[in-house]
Amino acid sequence: MINSTVKLLDVVALTTDLPQFNLCRGQVGTVVETLREGAAFEVEFSDRNGRTYESLGLRPEQIMVLRFDPKDLLTTQASPA
Repeated sequence: MINSTVKLLDVVALTTDLPQFNLCRGQVGTVVETLREGAAFEVEFSDRNGRTYESLGLRPEQIMVLRFDPKDLLTTQASPA
């Protein structure tokens, strides 16, 4: 399955545990490369200091793109309670 919604530098979360890499569902990483024409993605996982502790190729079904639209936050905050 080719996933055209995942793009370079997207922030993603794991949708499955990967114990062989000491990664668990929900851990957040960054897409650093598109592999096999979008059939897989190189995802880098870093610590709070920006040091990479794991980088591996993942299939689209193993990740979920995290989205944040600051416009939505501004609209919500501006609404009267």
